[in-house]
Amino acid sequence: MGSPQTLSEGDRRVVAAWAADCADRVLGLFEAESPGDTRPRDSIARTRAFARGEVDVAEEIRRRFVGRVDARAVSAPAVAAARAAGRAAAIPHLGAHALGAAAYAANAAGLALPHRPEVVSQEVGWQLDRMSAAVRAALGQLPPVGENSSGPLGPGLLASGLLGTIIRDLQVGLADPDHAVAAV
Repeated sequence: MGSPQTLSEGDRRVVAAWAADCADRVLGLFEAESPGDTRPRDSIARTRAFARGEVDVAEEIRRRFVGRVDARAVSAPAVAAARAAGRAAAIPHLGAHALGAAAYAANAAGLALPHRPEVVSQEVGWQLDRMSAAVRAALGQLPPVGENSSGPLGPGLLASGLLGTIIRDLQVGLADPDHAVAAV
């Protein structure tokens, strides 16, 4: 049996489109610092192609590390934006990466405007607003962050600190159509 963080192929395609939208919203933070580096943009484009059924799972799993960016070369907001794109590109492997993509995108937005702490909550609200019923249903199948060790939502980076808080807020918001997000 596979990880409960995998999701069916159909569900991974559904959440991939949403995660690509989340990552795309902060892509400019990376591109402003590295205008000639198209890896994050290419990762988002591949994620969208996967969502549309234009590429298969095996092909994208083989390519998931292609878009990695050297974190030492850019600022923290740009790194978080690139990681959002990278997590989105990993969705063909495990659907739980969609929540990681969204968390990194919200984190990037917050890092870009550190004097405005409400930005992270606003970004999470935007992400929840963009969830279709199908995305909510698919993501609702995932275990709570930090409770299952067989994937990216296990105890570790995505379960701790601000990223963990963002994912918890997203998971709470899945069931709440009004999704009042607590200030992060």
